[in-house]
Amino acid sequence: MNRPHVSLSRELGPWSAAAIVVGTVIGSGIFIVPNFMTQKVGSPEMVFLVWIAGGLLSLAGALSYAELGAAMPGAGGEYVYLRAAYGPLWSFVYAWTQLAVAKSASIATLATAFVLYLGHFVPQLKNVIAVIPLPIGRDGAPLEINLGQVVAMASILILAGVNYLGVKVGGRVQVVVTALKIGLILGLIVFGLSSDRGSWENFQQAAPAAGGILAFFAALRAALWAYDGWNNVTMVASEVKNPQRNLPRSLIGGTLTVMGVYLVANAAYFYVLPAPEVAASELVAADMMRKAGGDVGAALVSLAAMISILAALNGSILSGSRVPYAMADDGYFFSALAQVHPRFHTPGVSILVLSLWSAVLVLSGGYDQLFTCVIFASWILYGMTTASVLVLRRRQPHLDRPYRTLGYPVVPILFVLIALGLVVSTVIDSPRESLIGVLLIAIGLPFYSYWSRRKRHLRPN
Repeated sequence: MNRPHVSLSRELGPWSAAAIVVGTVIGSGIFIVPNFMTQKVGSPEMVFLVWIAGGLLSLAGALSYAELGAAMPGAGGEYVYLRAAYGPLWSFVYAWTQLAVAKSASIATLATAFVLYLGHFVPQLKNVIAVIPLPIGRDGAPLEINLGQVVAMASILILAGVNYLGVKVGGRVQVVVTALKIGLILGLIVFGLSSDRGSWENFQQAAPAAGGILAFFAALRAALWAYDGWNNVTMVASEVKNPQRNLPRSLIGGTLTVMGVYLVANAAYFYVLPAPEVAASELVAADMMRKAGGDVGAALVSLAAMISILAALNGSILSGSRVPYAMADDGYFFSALAQVHPRFHTPGVSILVLSLWSAVLVLSGGYDQLFTCVIFASWILYGMTTASVLVLRRRQPHLDRPYRTLGYPVVPILFVLIALGLVVSTVIDSPRESLIGVLLIAIGLPFYSYWSRRKRHLRPN
């Protein structure tokens, strides 16, 4: 007896869709990466320039993705667009890369950042509890496992359980924690900008910095990590109500909202902390609040950061799990990942596989190493996906497009060119992390060969 087919259902309204964009993007980056950016470019003016460049670049991507998402609102986001533009090989490469490194390492990075801020309350999280005597740790050293990594892995698996119980449950959690964290972040910004410990003269100071075009791109890479996730809502397009209207609105409105929050937050940081102190601070937001409000202020910002990161982590698991589901549903991966839970209407196996692998990646490196791997792999595929707007305009001119990219074709072409520059600069600046990303992508090619042959054999004559 055949089991009845169970499909994903449209349970996500406009607020849930917008919360996936804003809640997934605003995670750990805004609390941490200004330190790295200031080390690279030195002055507050240059840091703001990098934030604006990253925001405009993300907005260009969102404008392009809005056209694709409204025209093809299927599960998997980029998987659907790349398949339509270039064929199944590139859609598989995208989905495999998301599973192997891009989305999984993003989830691992968020969980690692969550533990960094939790360490404000529990310093014992840095304690090493095991050592694996193989050269697979940071810079080829033996791999040390600390208590914080175990907590990070547990946080991933707990949120996997939340999303397993239904997209409506995951969507409601996303709305609540996103609203809470936006309120907390705005409160911290107001507190910092109104502090008598701050000074506008701080904006005239600069920190020693590497400078040059590679340093600018390194800082931009960090900013783009903070902006990463603007595309996530397209991955759950098949579960968004009225996607032709809600996808473009959530993509564009969400990206603009994030950009505004980031610029004002950095204004608060540099108002309280001069650039040399920002460059020296691993936890910029916490140190800003400690100077402005003492230990209580630092504790509050740590709490806000943890809530912010949990929202991003939840949104990443919710959206990212739909990509391996789409790949399996298309016949290019293990069929178990295409199963939809008959009661919860979620791709339960895909959620668990993505989350378990992400938990393993927590052990693979520190925060900066992880986000470099994510950005390198992601922006190869972001560039290809945005280029598919141009390809599909030529190949499928009669495709129904409820929304058309503003500034076409200049916007998508500029996005593709800058994405190419970003990938090249990452190879030059971070060859180890780039090589890891390439190898993880390449490992998927034998899988594609096997599954494509299997599809041909199973295809009816």
